[in-house]
This record gives sequence, C-alpha cells and structure tokens, in this order.
Amino acid sequence: MQPADFNIEDYIAGLPKAELHLHIEGTLEPEMMLALAERNGVDLPYSTLDDVRAAYQFDCLQDFLDVYYAGMSVLQTEQDFHDLTFAYLQRAHADNVLHCEIFFDPQGHTDRGIAFETALNGICSALDRAEAAFGLTSQLIMCFLRHLSEQAAFETLAQAQPHRRRIAGVGLDSSEVGHPPAKFERVFAEAARQGYRLVAHCGEEGPADYVRDGLDLLKIDRIDHGNRALDDPELTARIARDGIALTVCPLSNLRLQVVTDLQDHPVRRMLDAGLKATINSDDPAYFGGYMTENYLALSRALNLTRSEIDQLAQNAMEAGFQDDDRRQACLAALHRYRSAHPPG
Repeated sequence: MQPADFNIEDYIAGLPKAELHLHIEGTLEPEMMLALAERNGVDLPYSTLDDVRAAYQFDCLQDFLDVYYAGMSVLQTEQDFHDLTFAYLQRAHADNVLHCEIFFDPQGHTDRGIAFETALNGICSALDRAEAAFGLTSQLIMCFLRHLSEQAAFETLAQAQPHRRRIAGVGLDSSEVGHPPAKFERVFAEAARQGYRLVAHCGEEGPADYVRDGLDLLKIDRIDHGNRALDDPELTARIARDGIALTVCPLSNLRLQVVTDLQDHPVRRMLDAGLKATINSDDPAYFGGYMTENYLALSRALNLTRSEIDQLAQNAMEAGFQDDDRRQACLAALHRYRSAHPPG
C-alpha cells in the first residue's frame, strides 16, 4: 500500500530509466528540421512549423516512413548529426535516462550522398559529450533498412568494419510487411561472426512468425517491438523461458495503429506472461513523447502499479548491451530510488 501522499506520476518522472529502442533520426523535432534546412540550403515542402507539424500526422507505418525519410534530407554535416543527437541526449537526461541504446540508419544517409563517417562521427561526438557532461552512457546500433536488398546490407556492414569499436550491434528496421527476417539471414550471420550484438524489429505489423524467424534465423539477442508474439502461446512461453527482452514502444504503437487505444496495449499481458518487456520512445519527435511521456501515457491508460513500473525499468537496465559494471551501477541507482520512496 502506498502512502497517502504518493503520486505515481511524480514517481515516474524521477524514476531512473534505460532506453533500448530509439531511432536517432526519429528525434528530429520540427524546429530543428527547419533550422537545419536553412543552415544547409535544403528546400523542403514545408515553410512553417505548422506545415511540418501537419506532415507529422499519419496513421500507419508506411505513411510515417515517407515523412521520416524526407526529413533526413536536412542532415548533411557532422555538426548536424551532433546537434540532433545531443538534443535527444539532453531530453533523455532530463527524463532520468541513465543508459541509452541508439539506432541509426546509415543507408538512409549514404544513399543520398552523405558519407558513412559523417553520420557516425557526428553521432559519436555527441554520445561522448553526453557521457562527459551527464554520465549518460550509450551503445550504438546500426540498422539495415529491410526494404533494401541483402546486398545493400552487406555493403553497409563492410562500411562499418573500420568503425567496429564504436558500433555495438546491428538491427533491422523500416517496412516490415513483405520483408521477412529470412531475407537477411546471411548478413546477420556475418555480423554475428564479426562480434556484433543482434536485434531486429519483429512483430510490430508483421506476424508472430516474423518474431520466431528473428530468433531462429537471425539469432537475435533482443526483440524490437514483438507485440504480435502474443498471438502464439508457444512462442510467448519460449520467449519468457529464454529471458529475451522486448523493446516495447507505447506511443509509437498508438500513432501507427498497432493498437487503437492504449487501454488495449499488451504490456501488462507481457508482464503477466513473464516476458521481459521494456518501455521506449522509438521515434519521439513523430510519436508525441520521449521516455517519461511513454511511461506516463501507459500508466494512465492501464493504471499500472508501482511494482509493474519498477519491473519495466529494471527489465531495461538488465537487457542493455552495456558492460556489467555499468549495468550494476544503473540497477543500484534504481534500487536507491526505490528505497528512497518506500511503498509504505
């Protein structure tokens, strides 16, 4: 039982967190899009903030991706990528995120003539700056765009080789339906051989079979989204038994109509089934909320208990790819916070 003056929303705001599913290109706020367009002389089909905000209204994954890739055009220089990344990290720090694992889409940049190193160096300089300024640690995950070819993914993997020290993992994102995990089985096997950690978007819009193939064919360490896994009781039991984490994104699910109402969101069913669910913001500039907003929205919709909120935060800290010393430091911070707010 909580003390009479306990406020769950204040508790969530101060809660130490880890974020494991964040696309850095998806943190491009309308104000920054226009500022970078002006800086770089990029012509956009939008002239005002209201125009950009109107373009951010969509109700399915493909419509979102169309706007998302158009927005990438303003990212031209290392400084642009640095500014984009550091703006997100400042928001994450304000949300009490202690550790984050950031996706970037190199093919979305190299295919328009931006060097792989331009994006990577800009992002990494911001990650280093945030660790020095805030103690916010990070890992970088390079994603292959699944609507492109296997050969294009192999070429991107080769481009990353000189920078192996800065890239912890590889992932798979973009349009899911029609691009099953099997398409990338060989490139994921090569990435594993090179020592990368492996993740993939599975079961967001695609079926439970895509989640199974992510595990069996791609040999992923962590499932990004994974909502549709619950359609298959045997698969759900396997994921729970093996302790494989799912990086769940509530506000993203709502905006892309994976769920039509957050009251129907499956995260409680995941927890009840013993799944290691985590809360993340995905593409927060487009989906209407960063980490704290995602926790708050889900808490309001499902009336989450403090115990469930604590479990979600703990799951994320345990499921990250940081070294064990950093993992234990994050868990210790969470334990101190919980001890400072006794349940009564």
